Parts: sequence; C-alpha cells; structure tokens
Amino acid sequence: MIEINNRKYSFPKILTFGFLMVIAIGTTLLLLPFSTVAGAHTSFMTAFFTSTSATCVTGLTLVSTATHWTFFGQLVIAILMEVGGLGFMTFAVMMSLMIRRRVRMSTWLLTQEALNLDHLSQLTVVYLIVKLSLLIQVVGSIFLFVDFYPRYGLGKGIWFSIFHSVSAFCNAGFDLFGNSMENYVNDPYMICVLAVLIVAGSLGFLVWKDLLNFHHYHHLSLHTQLALRTGAVIFLISFVVYFITEHNLAQLSDQLNWSQRLLNTVFMAITPRTAGLITFPYNKLSAAGISLTIILMFIGGTPGSTAGGVKTTTVGLLATQSIATLRGQRDTNFAHRRFTQENINRALTLFFVALVIILLAVLLLVETQTLPKHDSLAYITFEVLAAFGTTGISLGITQNLNLFGQLIIMALMFIGRVGIYTVMFSIFNAQPKLKSYRYPEESVLIG
Repeated sequence: MIEINNRKYSFPKILTFGFLMVIAIGTTLLLLPFSTVAGAHTSFMTAFFTSTSATCVTGLTLVSTATHWTFFGQLVIAILMEVGGLGFMTFAVMMSLMIRRRVRMSTWLLTQEALNLDHLSQLTVVYLIVKLSLLIQVVGSIFLFVDFYPRYGLGKGIWFSIFHSVSAFCNAGFDLFGNSMENYVNDPYMICVLAVLIVAGSLGFLVWKDLLNFHHYHHLSLHTQLALRTGAVIFLISFVVYFITEHNLAQLSDQLNWSQRLLNTVFMAITPRTAGLITFPYNKLSAAGISLTIILMFIGGTPGSTAGGVKTTTVGLLATQSIATLRGQRDTNFAHRRFTQENINRALTLFFVALVIILLAVLLLVETQTLPKHDSLAYITFEVLAAFGTTGISLGITQNLNLFGQLIIMALMFIGRVGIYTVMFSIFNAQPKLKSYRYPEESVLIG
C-alpha cells in the first residue's frame, strides 16, 4: 500500500492508473493539430484508440500510421510503444537514477509489481532492462538502416529504422508502410532482423538476465528453463502446423521460391504470439491456420517481457500439471524442482479468467457489431484474441467496429498489457488478508 494525500492505494491500482495516465497524455498529444497530416482529421476516439494501442503495444489501428500522422504524431506513437513495452515504472526508476535521485522503497515495490518479480532482490533487472533494451534497439536500427537507406535515403531511412526497431522489439506491430511488412516478403535480410528483434523482446528480462549471467553462475532459474522450453516447443509445433496447413505458403508460390516461403513460414510461427508484424495478409490463411493463430495469440510471450497473452510459463505449468495428474503423481515437477501450489493456483485462475473475459468480449461483439456474412464468429474471435494478446494482427474488421466495439477492443488491449491480476485487483480492490480459520475440506466429482 502507498499513501497519497492521506489515502491508501494498492500497488495494482497505482499501476493501472499509471498506464491510464500514459494513455491520456498520448491521446492529448495525438489530438494536437500538428500531429495529423494536412487535410486529415483526428477525432478524440481515433487518438484515444491509437494511444491505447501504442501504450499497450498492440498495433490495432483505426487509421493508417503511415499516412494519417505527421512525423511528430509518429514520434509520439514510438515513445508510447517504448514506455508501454518496457513499463512506465521502469522509466520512472531510470529517470531517478539519471538525475541521481534516491529511489523510494515505494517506487521499488511498484516496479517489482509491474515486472512480475517475486522479491526485491530481482530488481537489479531494472538496470538490465534499460541497458539491454537500448542496446538491442540501437543495434537493430543499425541493421535495419542497411536495408532502408538505399530505398529511402538518409533522413527517412534513419527514422524508419528507429521506428521499426522499437516496434519489433516492443512487439507493438506498428509500421510506417500501411501494409505492415508485406513489401519485404521476399527480403530475407529484413525478415531475419525483425525476427531477432521480436524474439529478443518477447523472451522476458529475467530470462535475459539468467542467460547473460549463465557463464558466471552456470545455472538457470526454474522460470527461465520453463519459459525457454515451453517457447521452443510452441515454436516448433507452430512451424510444423503452419508448414502443413499452408503447404509452406503455397499461396505465395508465384512470388517466392521454396526457401523464401520457408523463411516466411518461420517468421509466421514467431509473430502471432507477440509481434503483429506480418509479411502477407492473414485473410489468405486456411481455416486451420487461422485457428492456430488464435491459439498462439492467446498464449502470448514470456512474463516480464513486452508481450501479452496468458504467457508461455502459464501454459507450460498447466501442461506439466495436467501430465502429472494424468500419471497419478502427487507433485508437479520440472527440471528437478517442484512447483508451489500457489503457482499452480495462480496459473489456473489466470487461464480461467482469461477465457471468461475473451468469451464475454466475443459474445458482446457478435451481438452489437455489423459482421461479415461468412465466418463472422471467426473474424470476431480473431480480433478479440489479437487485442487480448496485444498482437495486433487483424483480419480487417477493427476499423468497421462501432464505438461500443472499439471500447471493448481497447479494454482487451489494456487488460492484455497491464495484466489480468493487476486490473482485476484494481477493480475489486483486493487486499490479501490472512484468516484465523479454515473450513473443513470436502471433495466434489470432477470430470
């Protein structure tokens, strides 16, 4: 709890209001006349939606980022992506350290909550977040500039390099081309650079800390091992399924050779869980491909990263728990460690609440929106998962949603980025209390 003006606020509530404040500032800046190109008009809802999408590093938009916003407007979007991707509490700590101001314990505690850390000793990761993030994005910009400079010249090449490096690393999905990265479907260099940036941003900073310190400690935490193994399994399954269902992107056979299609299939197996940058329209996918994409957007990336979704560790833990239960084992073990019951309970709760939120959103949108005549449920479900997973891949219906539909998508983006627990604890004003009594146990029939 933190006391402000003699009133006490919980950490989740402050984090929730903090993100809302960033969105409000972004909305105000995007409403300024010089944020919009001459001849275009920016309504409050357009600015609000864009600011929410950028802060929640999603990428769903109502207008084209490339043609609607001026350089200033695009700069605001890039800053919002950076703040939203790394977390505004990380920036608060960074600014305090830059001006050599002592960071309060309440600020450290808020940062711990924002980064999903178990204890304060892990807060050294804040320094890693700042240094590593800037380094990766700068290096990514340099590599992108090699490709952009011959195409767009010095000034535009530099800006495009910086913007897309930020967008890819923060898994935001914004682009300055109007059709994502479809112009680069046959550019292996660009695809590889973007893929590396996307993976780097989606790993999670605790994972990066473990990997960078491995040569010193020769040990990886249970979190890192679970995240890496689950992520690797999901990627391999995704690649194989996409390869089979899309016949190695046979629909692009007239544009690409076999190896180029293979690389785009790899890129497609990476992006749906986090990034939103695409090299071809997803409405060209088969029904099986669309279904897999929906599942991947629901899973998302690693906790403590720039990605959304229920997270890989949640899925990995529940899969391990399910296998242990089916084998009749009492404990859920992984890498010679046993998961705590609190871990399992939080994962189950997160998974269940996420499903309830998604199903409710689908129901509301189906009831209130004008939908395509064919596969309307698939279109709505896809858009809902794109918002919740902060992925940003769209089948093209976001711009046709009415005000109520846009608000639902914005709420999903916000919940997906800030976190289900943080938002729910803020709404219900949850205060953990230890009771002095427990009720008797009794079993019910399951299955």
